[in-house]
Amino acid sequence: MPSQDTRTLLESAVPAAATGAIIAVVSGVVSGGKGALGAVVGTLVVIAFMGLGLVVLQRTAKSLPQLFQAMGMMLYVAQLLLLLIFMGLFKDTTLFNPKVFALSLAVSTVVWMAAQARSHMKAKIFYVDPEPERAPAATSEKSDKPEKSGSST
Repeated sequence: MPSQDTRTLLESAVPAAATGAIIAVVSGVVSGGKGALGAVVGTLVVIAFMGLGLVVLQRTAKSLPQLFQAMGMMLYVAQLLLLLIFMGLFKDTTLFNPKVFALSLAVSTVVWMAAQARSHMKAKIFYVDPEPERAPAATSEKSDKPEKSGSST
């Protein structure tokens, strides 16, 4: 993964993880251990889904740049639908607090998307590949310019 892609991933995952940690502490105080566990699980699901989606999107951009925008839209819709499905599947669980899980899932998703948007706005990524500078021609090679002929006076 190129360094810019890694930077974007880190700049998105760290705020989401920090938000999840804050929600886990607050919910641990308010709801006990099940609340903290729900917040941690929700945050981990968001980081896994969004991180995997970012990796897939970056690979698509490298191999099929003409599909980048359509793939991005489809990917975000699919991610949000999968997160909604996760919230529905675990709404009646007794393993952890489902309300805190849903809150953590929703808030971490919003924080991830905001951090990713900020990361892309800060990144200085060329949208057109600049042409590489050409090395000066060697003195032994003939140049493309015609030599001057005739008198110089």
